[in-house]
Amino acid sequence: MTSVLYDAPGPKAKRRNLLFSVVFFVLLALLLWWVWQTLDDKNQLEWSLWKPFTTSEAWTTYLLPGLADTLKAAALAMVIALPLGAVLGIARMSDHRWVRIPAGAVVEFFRAIPVLLLMLFANEFYVRSTGIPSDERPLYAVVTGLVLYNASVLAEVVRAGILSLPKGQSEAAMAIGLRKSQTMTSILLPQAVTAMLPAIVSQLVVIVKDTALGGVMLGFTELLNTRSTLAANYANVIPSFIVVAVIFIVLNFILTSFASWLEGRLRRSKRSTGAVLGAEKVDDLNAAEVGDTGGAGTRKIT
Repeated sequence: MTSVLYDAPGPKAKRRNLLFSVVFFVLLALLLWWVWQTLDDKNQLEWSLWKPFTTSEAWTTYLLPGLADTLKAAALAMVIALPLGAVLGIARMSDHRWVRIPAGAVVEFFRAIPVLLLMLFANEFYVRSTGIPSDERPLYAVVTGLVLYNASVLAEVVRAGILSLPKGQSEAAMAIGLRKSQTMTSILLPQAVTAMLPAIVSQLVVIVKDTALGGVMLGFTELLNTRSTLAANYANVIPSFIVVAVIFIVLNFILTSFASWLEGRLRRSKRSTGAVLGAEKVDDLNAAEVGDTGGAGTRKIT
């Protein structure tokens, strides 16, 4: 039995795949055992190092406030970067050179600069040119850097998603008299969203993780920054890193799971019902269309 993309594995291929799977899980188990033994040899598994995480003080004083600032910065960056990236991506496909060329220059410029450098530039700009309080300045700098970089990346995602659609979609819209703006908003973008969703979610995950750069370089009190304060107070550096890593994994897993659910829902909503109209129904629909157009013309449904 074959599919469009590959031949279905036979008995020998199934045995080989099973062997590879067993070897992989054995190697993974050995790696986990080695990590466990190393931590145990370094006394990193002692209960005294993990006990603080069972108390409310470690969470309410350090981890939860840091998590709140991480989510705040990531949410602001997502809300601004998504529409800005869509506008830049569409602008890059404009028929007008005075729109297309500046949009392309902005995207290529900010996409080529490391996001950390954008944060540092933004922080310096706010220091020298604005009256933003010093305690709020790191948040502004982090959000600005994340927006400039990720909007540029999302612009390319949007452009690629729209260009991946068959040209027949645009040609059909032009044939029924839709303007280019109507074609983009009513036909191309709704179809491209489903195709773009995995890449968009991957970039949103990057936004969540990149908030940690602001904590390292700008003193932004995000999750990783508050972890260092917690580790200094409780002398549990390795356990605190592990706990924060698990929090990031859970956070990004929730984000990707929601995106997978949303993608499936969008795909199901676009599926045809598969209903077949009989000849009488087709005649009725044609007659209705003739009435709506005042007899000016008919569009036969086949």
